[in-house]
Amino acid sequence: MLLLDILKYVNIVTGTLFMLCYSYQVFYLILGTLKKPKKFAPAKMTSRFAVCIAARNEEKVICQLCESIRAQTYPGELIDIYIVADNCTDKTAQVAKDAGAHVFERFNKSEIGKGYALEFLFEKIKESVGLDAYDGYFIVDADNILDKSFVYETNNCMAAGNKLIMCYRNSKNYGDNWISAGYSLWFLRASRHLNNPRQYLGLSAEITGTGFLVHKDIIKRDGGWVTHSLIEDIEFTIRNVMKGERIAFCNDAIVYDEQPTSFSQSYHQRKRWTKGYIYILKNYAVKLFRRFFAGKGFSNFDMIMSVSPAFFITAFALAFNVLMLIIIAIADISAALFALKLVISGLLASYILFFFVGLIAAICEWERIHATKKMK
Repeated sequence: MLLLDILKYVNIVTGTLFMLCYSYQVFYLILGTLKKPKKFAPAKMTSRFAVCIAARNEEKVICQLCESIRAQTYPGELIDIYIVADNCTDKTAQVAKDAGAHVFERFNKSEIGKGYALEFLFEKIKESVGLDAYDGYFIVDADNILDKSFVYETNNCMAAGNKLIMCYRNSKNYGDNWISAGYSLWFLRASRHLNNPRQYLGLSAEITGTGFLVHKDIIKRDGGWVTHSLIEDIEFTIRNVMKGERIAFCNDAIVYDEQPTSFSQSYHQRKRWTKGYIYILKNYAVKLFRRFFAGKGFSNFDMIMSVSPAFFITAFALAFNVLMLIIIAIADISAALFALKLVISGLLASYILFFFVGLIAAICEWERIHATKKMK
């Protein structure tokens, strides 16, 4: 049947395209498994840091973050906390002030998002003390907790000459349920099997949301914070890769993040990410490919693969298979059963592949997973 042949060969083409795009990550997986993450030599603890936090209605968790910052092994007098209470309707601002943070309140219903909040915060820092007041600026989320050596380890990495540093993103709530566990494992895998091999190969790590350091030279170059898309972190990464900057990875600087626990939370977050990916694709994909083919570094290719085309290939394959199943069922119900077997076998193969990748990450990072053995 012609329709079955079309279904079969289109799936072969999309599967082959996916493997061609991401086959290099097999090398990442092997290198990340065999190579322990790099450690940085101890450095003098003289640099000043600002921890920058965009918070919206976070009165229940902001104090925990501030306490973890005050508990750092790095000299406390060299660390200041800056919080923008962004369109808050609770007591976030007051709780943060009571915890010893410098707090600026922002109310803007037209420019909404973390990027705009960070832009506002850096403007306030520039006005109050100047961007030269600090050697580096940490960007963390309000629901994070920092490991006690977070600043110390990042300072060691910065002293080695790195001006952009992505830290190790762990989870506060891996063991809550399978949704939080899945998210957590994804970020553990990103650290061990993506950013770790990138560090060894001299490539740029990817900044993912929270737990990263920006040297004052980068902030001064841009005049503050300049990315405002729905995935401002990825856009920030790509903009710097295109400027020839390299993002280092510091495995020993650990930030604990809180992951979604419900399908509704996951759906809305991923919907936002998808809109952001489309924005990145429209505004940066062609430029990154041009830079890659012009010999300006593999990181240009690597970064665009981080946001596309995986989603778009998957979305096309899903829509195409559902449509073909409907058409084949209308034409010949017996052929539809055979087509369904083809689709299920393809899904099963994909699941086994991703399960294997997740399994390797779980084994490699077993001791760092904060959950019961059963949940792990």
